[in-house]
Parts: sequence; C-alpha cells; structure tokens
Amino acid sequence: MLSDAQKDRFRRDGYLVLPGFKRAEDIAALRDRAGEIVEAFDPGQSRAIFSTTDQARHTDDDFLSSGDKVRCFFEEEAFDEAGALRQAKALSINKIGHALHDLDPVFDRFSRDPRLAGIAAGIGLAEPQIWQSMYIFKQPGIGGEVRWHQDATFFETDPITVTTFWFALEDADRSNGCLWVEPGGHAGPLRERFVRAGNTTHMERLDPTPWPTDATAVPLEATTGTLVVFHGKLPHYSAPNRSPVSRHAYTLHVTDARAAYSARNWLQRGPDLPVRGFV
Repeated sequence: MLSDAQKDRFRRDGYLVLPGFKRAEDIAALRDRAGEIVEAFDPGQSRAIFSTTDQARHTDDDFLSSGDKVRCFFEEEAFDEAGALRQAKALSINKIGHALHDLDPVFDRFSRDPRLAGIAAGIGLAEPQIWQSMYIFKQPGIGGEVRWHQDATFFETDPITVTTFWFALEDADRSNGCLWVEPGGHAGPLRERFVRAGNTTHMERLDPTPWPTDATAVPLEATTGTLVVFHGKLPHYSAPNRSPVSRHAYTLHVTDARAAYSARNWLQRGPDLPVRGFV
C-alpha cells in the first residue's frame, strides 16, 4: 500500500520511484524466460523493427496485430545495408511484446503481483486493466533512442487513465539509457495522439507545447528491482545506449475500466483474449 506522502508525490510529480520492489530471483526468472523466447525466435519469419523516432512509418502488420501475441521486434540499427544482422540475434532484439502478461506463465506471475493492485488503487485506478506488456532490452551499443513522448498518446481513454508500471531488470543510469522525466509535466497538455484506421496509423498533433529541455528534465537512475510508476501524460525519454552494458526493463500499460477505451487506439483486444487486471 502507498503512504499518503507517496500518493501526494505521485499527484504532484506524476511519478513514483519504489526501489527494491522486485526480488532478485523474480527478475532472474523473467530474464531467463525472455532469453528463451529470443532463442526460439526465427529472424527469417519476421524482420519487424521498433522505432519511436518515426512511429507511423515503422508500424507494420506484425506490430498492429501483436496486441494478443508474443512477438520480437528488432533494434533499428540491427541490420546492415545488405539486410544481415550486424551482431548476434540475442543482441539485436529491441523488445518482446505485447501480451506477455497474458500468454506466458512466467510473465503472468511477475505482472500479477498482488502489491501492484494496491499501488493501482492508491493512485486512483479503481478497476485496472493491463493492456500491454513489453520486455525492453536497450541493447549495448545499438539500443535505440525513445524520443520524448507521453504514453496517453498511444492509449486514449476518456478520461485519461493510462498509467505505466516500469521495472528495472538491470541497473539503469545515464550511461546506458535510463529514463528521463519532466516532474509535474503530467499537468500539461497531451501533445500527440497515435491513431489507427484499419491497417494504417498516423500521428495527430494536438498541442504545440515543446518537449522538455535539460533545464526541466531529470534522470531517473534506477537500481535493479526498482519500480517506477508514472502518469500517462508525464513526458519521458531515454537516450540511445552506446555503452557496452545493456539496460533491460519490463513495462505494463494499465487503464481504468471505468474510462472509455478508444476504438482508435492501435492496440485492440478481441473476445478470445479479454483484458484483465492484476488479480
């Protein structure tokens, strides 16, 4: 359960940092399972790339149909000019997504920690629903930049309720691409909306407010096991990882079932895999 001080901090800053939230053995199990998924993945079946620098251009059928699947996506710099991997497959994957929490028992156990339900209730999510899970590798040397954005851009609800649960599976610092946020930035406007129409997507510009600068942004350096919870309108960013050290993380995107989930969101679920909460 969250203390009153933690609830106040979340309301004021738009995020909450909880060091030591996950045990080393739980993190090890998740990392081992992610390694098994990558090992079993055949790059010849899909060359899908994940990039946030031009989201609409890099969106393809593999991405749009992954809301109820477990799929691997490559780093933008994984391939050379001839289309061959520059390095080993295990060092070329950007992320695994997007229904790990529903389709894989190891990820289900990690994601449905009863304590997460308590945190969700403490920040106002009365009926939490987990829409998306991602295992993010932030590979050494080629880990891609995640440009400034707000997660509510990709998970429109009325009212806005999307909340991110971000778990550090390795130490994250400035050298290997830790999160940067704008404290209090969630009180500002939603700048963009990522809209799906059939099998096409586009980014709508909603507000011209500029993204944060070094003067207002702060790094969230996190040790392994830390949980960061942040509001869907909080601007955040992570730099490319040019270091020799990876920065593995796991994220859940959660909305409140009391809010209307937009039919224009890229991620939709059918009746075969209904959206569920933490318990």
